[in-house]
Amino acid sequence: MSPLRGRIVRLLHPVVHAVWDRVVEAGAIGPDSRRGRLFGRFGSGSVICFPVNTLYNEKYIRIGRNTMIGPQCTLSAGMMPGQECLTDPVVSIGDRCLIGKGSGIVGHFSIEIGDDVWTGHNVYITDQNHGYEDVDRPISVQTMPEKPVRIGRGSWLGYGTVVLPGSDIGEHVVVGANSVVTGVIPSFSVAVGSPARVVRRFENGEWKSV
Repeated sequence: MSPLRGRIVRLLHPVVHAVWDRVVEAGAIGPDSRRGRLFGRFGSGSVICFPVNTLYNEKYIRIGRNTMIGPQCTLSAGMMPGQECLTDPVVSIGDRCLIGKGSGIVGHFSIEIGDDVWTGHNVYITDQNHGYEDVDRPISVQTMPEKPVRIGRGSWLGYGTVVLPGSDIGEHVVVGANSVVTGVIPSFSVAVGSPARVVRRFENGEWKSV
């Protein structure tokens, strides 16, 4: 880099960052923003950070108070924008939750996330999957029946966790990074792996390995 180019870069550096900070602030979705008012509920003190990846059918989505959904997240109800869903809400997120950057919550029937649930980055939660019953049809057009998903209050989902249809995660559960949840995880436990299995449980006042 030439001395002149280096000087220009140094001069522009704080300007670019200052402008980007203002863009991020202006692009955030809050309860009083035009986009925020489209939601079935958007609690006070909550925010969806900019930039958003995919967001549609907001009227079927409810967000509690003081919840933060990180940047580059996907949050959707139904298959496509403008769809009339069969249930309301389709996606419900509680109070004081933190959904990590790059995560996706894709609901079709029922995804319920309790209060104080935190996730790492790139977590994926869905209540519908693709089937493979007909080998003559593309997998992309084969879907399985929706199964409700529940994540209990106070739980933590580590980086890269995938929560599949029918999963029922109890309260105060830790799910280890890159785990795949496919069924029931009882409250006050630690689960890891693909599929996730319980490795520790808190019982009778103490932790026990499983």
